Amino acid sequence: MKKILYLTDLYYEAKGRNYYEEDIYITGILKDHFDVVLCNPKNSESFENDADLIVFRNTGGVSGFRDIYYSFVKRVKENNLKTFNEFTGKADMFGKEYLLELTSAGYPVIPTIDNIDNLDFLPDADKYVIKPKDGADSVGLEFLTKDELAGRNLRDGKTLIQPAIDFEYEVSFYFLNDKLEYAMYAPDKGERWKLVKYDYTDEDAEFAKKFIAWNGIKNGIQRVDACRTREGKLLLVELEDLNPYLSVLELDEETRGAFIKDMIDVFDSII
Repeated sequence: MKKILYLTDLYYEAKGRNYYEEDIYITGILKDHFDVVLCNPKNSESFENDADLIVFRNTGGVSGFRDIYYSFVKRVKENNLKTFNEFTGKADMFGKEYLLELTSAGYPVIPTIDNIDNLDFLPDADKYVIKPKDGADSVGLEFLTKDELAGRNLRDGKTLIQPAIDFEYEVSFYFLNDKLEYAMYAPDKGERWKLVKYDYTDEDAEFAKKFIAWNGIKNGIQRVDACRTREGKLLLVELEDLNPYLSVLELDEETRGAFIKDMIDVFDSII
């Protein structure tokens, strides 16, 4: 059987989620189709050239091992290693700079700047959100009033500034390559980790597909995270194109089974 090196951190702690349970479940099925080895990305170098495919999954925020991550990406490109996701993305894979680009290009995204001197480019708001460009899992996220924001020296380009959106709920669209597999949402925005399956409309799907098309990844899993405003509009929160948590254990059996089958088929086609 073909060999898969499955990179994950089984000890990573995330609020409201046990990432390791998802990876144990997925690899438990993959092992019937491939020779699968689980490894922390911090220890993967000596195994990489022996694998037919390297699957980069629930490793947590790479800001916690930034130098190791960029060294890994460099080896992938220099040694022509087959990876899933492939490292061609323009979104969270390399920080959140893309939110500025999408804002400037007029995409339906929460308006974003990275310099407080440009605050007039944002709609006026009671509160603002700031978060580091290389952050993940809400690390470093703060809600500030306009006066509090003015007291911060946010001019080094390392922090994103956005208006705090009064939204109805958050919804995520999960893609395998360019196929929309399923969507999940949090009916209670006070408990954003409690997700249930979301019945999306054609219009919702077109919204999400715009960002998949923009990113241009051929092989990979991407999650389009959005919020539904009080006016009914969807706005992009983030495009996770590196190691999105999939919430597969919260899915119904039929949807989960179809997704895992599609994943196996994609892996077979790559290797």
